[in-house]
Amino acid sequence: MANIVVFGSQWGDEGKGKIVDMLAEKSDAIVRFQGGNNAGHTLVVDGEQCILHLIPSGVLHPGKQCLIGNGVVLDPVVFCEELDKLAAKGVDVSPARMMVSKKTHVILPYHCHMDAAREGAKSSDGKIGTTGRGIGPCYEDKMSRCGIRAGDFSNPELLKAKITTALVEKNVLFEHLYGVEPLDAEAVFNEILPVAERVLPYLGDVSSAIQEAQGHVLFEGAQGTHLDIDHGTYPFVTSSNTVTANAASGSGCSPRDLERIIAIVKAYTTRVGSGPFPTEQFEEDGTYLQTHGHEFGATTGRKRRCGWLDLVVLKESVRLNGPTELAITKLDVLSGLKEVKLCVAYEYNGERIAYPPQEQNGLAHVTPVYETMPGWDEDITGARSWDDLPANAVAYLKRIEAVSGVKIGIVSVGPDRVQTF
Repeated sequence: MANIVVFGSQWGDEGKGKIVDMLAEKSDAIVRFQGGNNAGHTLVVDGEQCILHLIPSGVLHPGKQCLIGNGVVLDPVVFCEELDKLAAKGVDVSPARMMVSKKTHVILPYHCHMDAAREGAKSSDGKIGTTGRGIGPCYEDKMSRCGIRAGDFSNPELLKAKITTALVEKNVLFEHLYGVEPLDAEAVFNEILPVAERVLPYLGDVSSAIQEAQGHVLFEGAQGTHLDIDHGTYPFVTSSNTVTANAASGSGCSPRDLERIIAIVKAYTTRVGSGPFPTEQFEEDGTYLQTHGHEFGATTGRKRRCGWLDLVVLKESVRLNGPTELAITKLDVLSGLKEVKLCVAYEYNGERIAYPPQEQNGLAHVTPVYETMPGWDEDITGARSWDDLPANAVAYLKRIEAVSGVKIGIVSVGPDRVQTF
């Protein structure tokens, strides 16, 4: 089995966790390479739901090594909470199979405090829709070269000094710009020290672990391509690079090690938070998708905005990530609709375009060009092969292949692990 990268081709929430869980069975190691606990991956095994935010989705397969790469920002409190929840379910979460890179940057209380202060100071139309979990401020410290890395947990004196230094500037902003309470460095250090001591046994060299897995590694991305800090709908994006290329730099391996690349594509489109969404539906069709798809954020609980499948967005993901195949999820949600629509192009400034405009907020000014296809009434949740699907569902999938230029390798027709072929 080749090394595999799984990435989201839309705005996240495509069902990556389920596909990673399925592919993990034949992998030696699963590694998260970016993002933080602003991601929520929902798994359903034998009818039981499990939501993960930091720990790789392959953890439910016994014996698989689960790695958190240097490209992730780790909230150590959330990490420990996840360990406890999984252990309570009887899952092995010992350091023997779990590893956090010593180079992984760590989210501290002042990052969350900064996130909340900034978002709270913005007017309603200027809010990004951040989860408030300190992800962006932690990445900022990383780029400013003043961040705290997981490896610093082994040196309490260094950890305390770095917290003290970081809060000199941040407390000025808290008190005099945002009008919120400053934080005490000693208190922050005392709060994080016991958590740091618990995380210490999990720290290691993730790069070496990937190398030792010898070509059987599954790289798990969070969020989606169009939330990428460079290539997404800026500024309504996340704080990391979500594209496939970051699987190498975010985990500590060579790009040559990335062989099979799977684009996860929800059979329709959703988005959480603010930002342009050309195919969003506000009336009956949008409500149908939201209700039948149970579209609520796994991390925030927020209702997801819903709309028709945007193949322009998908084509952009294809050229940015180079997928070898597509994995279509939630196809079953479309059952019962008399018609289904596919956005195949945009009208923008009087022209028909095949890719999203590059200007900031350009996507807010496009008009989608739709193709309408007949829907299907059949319940497809029991389908276990291509031949089990109704003809109209097959035609829908074939049209996705034709426009995107990429073959479909996986189809999911329900939330459970077995509802996939």
